[in-house]
Amino acid sequence: MLKEMDLTGRVAVITGGGRGIGREIALAMAECGADIALAARTEEELESVKQEVIEKGKRCIALRTDVSDSKQVDNLVENTISEFGKIDIMVNNAGALHFLPLVPIPDQVPNPARLSRTPDSRISDDEWQKIMDVNVNGVMYGCRAVAPHMIDRGYGKIINISSSNGAQGVPYCAPYNVSKAAINMLTRVLALEWASYGVTVNGLAPGSFHTEMTNAVWSDAKSVEKHIDAIPVKRGGKLRDLGIFAAYLASEASDYMTGQVVYIDGGRTAV
Repeated sequence: MLKEMDLTGRVAVITGGGRGIGREIALAMAECGADIALAARTEEELESVKQEVIEKGKRCIALRTDVSDSKQVDNLVENTISEFGKIDIMVNNAGALHFLPLVPIPDQVPNPARLSRTPDSRISDDEWQKIMDVNVNGVMYGCRAVAPHMIDRGYGKIINISSSNGAQGVPYCAPYNVSKAAINMLTRVLALEWASYGVTVNGLAPGSFHTEMTNAVWSDAKSVEKHIDAIPVKRGGKLRDLGIFAAYLASEASDYMTGQVVYIDGGRTAV
């Protein structure tokens, strides 16, 4: 291992850590030496990943957390500091997604396999707000909760999980796309505010990866074919790729990097 990638002695908090991208990031950082605090809403999934981290020889706690509730996020940070004495790395990964046109569109029938429900009415206030509460507010709550601790210590790595959808329009995905674009700008602003205190803030933006959240897309043959055809490398991503890059962003190897959103998408956003 490159010594600059060594996370031994570091403590990482990972939201949405019970499955998919969050799980892969947790395992990669544990392999690099970090102790892990996992957060998600589903206790069974958290406990499963916790055991995987422990099997790699690292300490791990699992804390049931709904990131759309700022008090729960504050408690996550406080409990992690109480358990480990510090937080070096904060990965704001928890997210929500649904596919719906903003309003019913005459003569256009979106692929029903992808839709969150039948598109016979406009998106409700609650449907829109749910995505914003998790994807935008949840990231802001995580940054806000951990920043005073990191600023006081003069060190910290914040990694916000965005998406290629934050840079490219995708039909029937307005709230998700808007939320990820908001994360990109929040990342840049906070990077500027906290750079002089030794705190870096960067974004990792996945393209087409098969996770539990995107099952609807990957279970439909036509959607998969369309997805793959639009990717220059002609395949979907491997979750391990995201874990490895997140470990880089968490390490001293990325100390000169802040305010960046990096797209791991097989070249999709370069088109």
